[in-house]
Amino acid sequence: MRTVPGRTDHVVVVGAGLSGLACALHLLGSGRRVTVVERDPGPGGRAGRVRLGGYQVDTGPTVLTMPEFADEAFAAVGDSLARRVELLGLHPAYRAQFADGSLLDVHTDGEAMEEEVRRFAGPEEAAGYRRLRRWLRQLYRAQLSHFIDTNFDSPLQLLHPDLARLAALGGFGRLDRRIGRFLSDPRLRRVFSFQALYAGVAPARALAAYAVIAYMDTVAGVWFPKGGMHTLPRAMADAAADAGAAFRFSDGVASLERSAGRVRAVRLESSERIACDAVVLTCELSTAHRLLGGAPRRPVRLRHSPSAVILHAGTDRTWSHLAHHTLSFGAAWESTFGELTRKGEPMSDPSLLITRPTTHDTSLAPPGRHLHYVLAPCPNTTVGPSATAWRDLGPRYRDRLVGELERRGLDGFAASVEREMLVTPWDWTARGHAAGSPFSVSHTFAQTGPFRPRNLVRGLENVVLAGCGTTPGVGVPTVLLSGKLAAARITGGVPARRGPARTAASAVSSGPGPGSGRSAPCHPSAVPGAGAAGAVSTREGSDEQA
Repeated sequence: MRTVPGRTDHVVVVGAGLSGLACALHLLGSGRRVTVVERDPGPGGRAGRVRLGGYQVDTGPTVLTMPEFADEAFAAVGDSLARRVELLGLHPAYRAQFADGSLLDVHTDGEAMEEEVRRFAGPEEAAGYRRLRRWLRQLYRAQLSHFIDTNFDSPLQLLHPDLARLAALGGFGRLDRRIGRFLSDPRLRRVFSFQALYAGVAPARALAAYAVIAYMDTVAGVWFPKGGMHTLPRAMADAAADAGAAFRFSDGVASLERSAGRVRAVRLESSERIACDAVVLTCELSTAHRLLGGAPRRPVRLRHSPSAVILHAGTDRTWSHLAHHTLSFGAAWESTFGELTRKGEPMSDPSLLITRPTTHDTSLAPPGRHLHYVLAPCPNTTVGPSATAWRDLGPRYRDRLVGELERRGLDGFAASVEREMLVTPWDWTARGHAAGSPFSVSHTFAQTGPFRPRNLVRGLENVVLAGCGTTPGVGVPTVLLSGKLAAARITGGVPARRGPARTAASAVSSGPGPGSGRSAPCHPSAVPGAGAAGAVSTREGSDEQA
């Protein structure tokens, strides 16, 4: 593995999002001095928080999977996720609602899910699910060490026995066909294949290897941090500060001072100069390239994932058929992917993610009130309406979305809304997201693994990248890993000091049992925060960003 040569005693990490905070913790654990620079008033980045009156709104990810990756970052400084954050296991992980009116609770417990599939679609499908679950486990094991949690220096690193295992498992076939080998019911096939658009690819075109995301969602478990998803970066920042990290909030990076192939200092917009031995850039890929003086040459320009419209609504009522996370599938399927990725049109029959965080934490809303997050995938601004066009289109699309929710059983939704915030590609663009997409560079084959933008910067030997635009990719688990991998480029992968030994399971506490209760098709765990850029519509009082 290539590493940063020379002195690396003091590292400046640009960005206090999940990747930057994970990187900072791993660096601190290996004895480096760390300064974190963040343009926003506090930590979180994509996993932001906005207050709408008495409502506390997570503007970014809503789904947490693989919490052991976060725990690994805490452990680097002798801390633990369990000490800092109370996690609740979600049972069901999701509730799937279909256009024919049927409902399916998606459990991550194998026996519970097998029984639910048997009730929903019969014994043959239950047997198919059992085989599918085994395959998903095998697929994950074949990919983790050498394709996900790894730093690539060359495509030749793909030549590993795990590559043969992945091929034998059918990982290089098409996702929808491979899922079809296990399940024939089209509704069930959607539940285990919609995750492809987390990676920015339609299921019919995605590699079967991307079913590893379905493993994380439907087998490994889904969790909710008490206090909302923003609790996680807050806790990581606190742990980093306690371990000696210095933070500069409300201050962006203006430029990088360079000489002899190294960055010698970071200049902030406040004119402060921070001398350093190495720099980790976790900002948007386009912003990183601007600071570096240009993007590296590629044979084909980068392609970006679809975008999303998100409606955050504080309401005076809720609906009993909603779980914490509800996937509301439209009747159309394949044709809507064409609308998203080729025609550049909003989905005519959208599949939606509806998240109700007040299901497990009523403190996120005023007494007797509820918080709903509705995500509708939409084209990015490269193939669809421009960012400017969304300024006019957004309010009309909001009304159309609310009408669709009422047709799908959320009667009286429009009248129930007390406070709201609408986020569209206009807002993502204002936050610096290329192509107006919060999901960054898509995971086509040519933009995955060793072919994804590398985390080492050509021409500058002490600059490393982290975040969703680089290795390994989009999503909370992979972004946390990107911070770890960036730190390893500086430390050489030297193990950090550890606290008391514990298993990943000890990092979490289970919530209520069955019955308590990302994006179809964009991963909610990857959705960045709207921050102050979100278009806020209110009815009383003032709004403030937390």
